[in-house]
Amino acid sequence: MKAFYYKLLKRDEEVSSRLALENPPRALELFLQLISHTCDSWYWMVGLVLLWVISNRAGKEIAVTTAFVTGTLAFVVLLVKFLFRRPRPEGDWGQIYRVNDPHSFPSGHAARAAAIVVVVAHFLPWWAVMLVIIWALLVGYSRVALKVHYLSDVLFGYLFGVLFALVMLWVFAFLMKIFPKIAKILFKGF
Repeated sequence: MKAFYYKLLKRDEEVSSRLALENPPRALELFLQLISHTCDSWYWMVGLVLLWVISNRAGKEIAVTTAFVTGTLAFVVLLVKFLFRRPRPEGDWGQIYRVNDPHSFPSGHAARAAAIVVVVAHFLPWWAVMLVIIWALLVGYSRVALKVHYLSDVLFGYLFGVLFALVMLWVFAFLMKIFPKIAKILFKGF
């Protein structure tokens, strides 16, 4: 069984290295770096707080739901990463990730992007969901192309993010039903 596991990891590394970009044009590299950073958790949390502050009830509901799903997801992904402790691929870009989170499996960015797709699908029209899906796919590719994740990290991150978000949407709806006063404050403001 161990031999099969190591063979699978080796194959994953080979495929990932083919998807990784070696000396890409500077514009493409900057684009992929920008796309990768658009899924950083701290940007999302700041953005969701701003959305909550300036929005009506519908915007507040999207902001709070997304924050709940992605916040709990970040915690669980971190636990899974420390369980597996797979080192990141060799690379120069993404030192902030390499220093603060040296573990690769699963990709938190891919999981977060997939979870955001699920949440957006719960609230927005199909065409907006399609745009978010394209963004999520670009986020995942950027993580492999910039050598901060292996392909399996991203694919498992997507799967984990979708399943986790579906469960957390149900949990969140349940919590809002049993705590209606909190729901009122969260969705209407102070």
